[in-house]
Amino acid sequence: MVDVNALAFLICITMENVSSRVASLAISQTLAMSQKSRDLQAQGYDVINLSVGEPDFNTPQHIKDAAIKAIKENYSHYTPVPGYPELLNAICNKLKRDNNLEYSKDQIIVSSGAKHSLANVILSLVNKGDEVIVPAPYWVSYVEMVKLAEGENVVIQTSIENNFKITPEQLKNAITPKTKVLFLCSPSNPTGSLYSKEELKAIAEVVANADHDIYIISDEIYEHINFVGSHESIAQFDFIRDKVIIVNGVSKGYAMTGWRIGFIAAPKWIAKACNKIQGQTTSGASSISQMASIAAFNSDTACIKEMVTAFKRRRDMVFELMKEIDGLKINMPEGAFYLFPEAKSYFGKSNGEYTINSAKDLSMYILEKAHVATVPGCAFGSPDYIRLSYATSDEKLKEAIARMKDVLDKLN
Repeated sequence: MVDVNALAFLICITMENVSSRVASLAISQTLAMSQKSRDLQAQGYDVINLSVGEPDFNTPQHIKDAAIKAIKENYSHYTPVPGYPELLNAICNKLKRDNNLEYSKDQIIVSSGAKHSLANVILSLVNKGDEVIVPAPYWVSYVEMVKLAEGENVVIQTSIENNFKITPEQLKNAITPKTKVLFLCSPSNPTGSLYSKEELKAIAEVVANADHDIYIISDEIYEHINFVGSHESIAQFDFIRDKVIIVNGVSKGYAMTGWRIGFIAAPKWIAKACNKIQGQTTSGASSISQMASIAAFNSDTACIKEMVTAFKRRRDMVFELMKEIDGLKINMPEGAFYLFPEAKSYFGKSNGEYTINSAKDLSMYILEKAHVATVPGCAFGSPDYIRLSYATSDEKLKEAIARMKDVLDKLN
């Protein structure tokens, strides 16, 4: 029999001895909600998971075939830290073809996912006390990575009224002598918003006119999931190019989340710094995944277009269905596969058993009563909202929203 008191004591001792950097980190709410969904499913409940941030499509066959070929050809040894030269070439070609951007191989570093790429860049640029400007809502890991680097997060709040985008004035007011980095994510997780070319240029001008060097980390992982036109990168402006680090990968556009391949395109000195960090931590990314990614970047975008067409149809459907829920305030996302409704009208309401005091309470209520998993906005720095992913089938989306409407209508 397990001695519960002894076990609790050991856990307490273990936690007391972790480093302060680990103790300061928050647990990922997106991963936590996914785990709670799995727990309920294991108990036999029919849970519809709208908390996940990945396409529900399979990796295209020609990419899988390239991986199988690589296995058969014994690509089973350590890889170069920055990535296979063939993959670096493929990325340079992709940047030229898709974005009209010229990069050389020594400006590209391939890592084990875009999250890994982001962490490398933050650790390469941010010193203790440096300030990093983070527009909210933000992807959950941005602020935690800054904490790991002992930087200071400076959060700029946006709202649904301005489609969750910062203005040049907000940015200008947030800059101090300690500002080192600005995060941008377009198309955005968690809102699906994206910046136009004109909006990006205005932001670039603020950064370029600052009294000191400020670097822009441009998270473009949702580049291909765009419903309103061609993707715009802030790196397109020559006057700011040497201050921009593009972060991208294969996970969203090619439905390759589990393959774990991301990359940066950056000034050479930043790429060199990231290469140095990666050489002392993870080394090169998976050989098989890299060979698959070469096939992805070198192929046409027909497989992407099919997926994006499905996401746009789902977006339109979900938007119309969500409008039937009176307490949620929504806007039309322009990319990615998320809806980020404002939910504060439910705060203070109750069904007689549950009282809703926050978006976290609301997400838990929806999970336990409707068996639909969402993510509370506090995970993204915007506590009045919840995030829904529509990266699942039309049938599940219709059922999920019907369940949500039923339980939310019971709150008064």
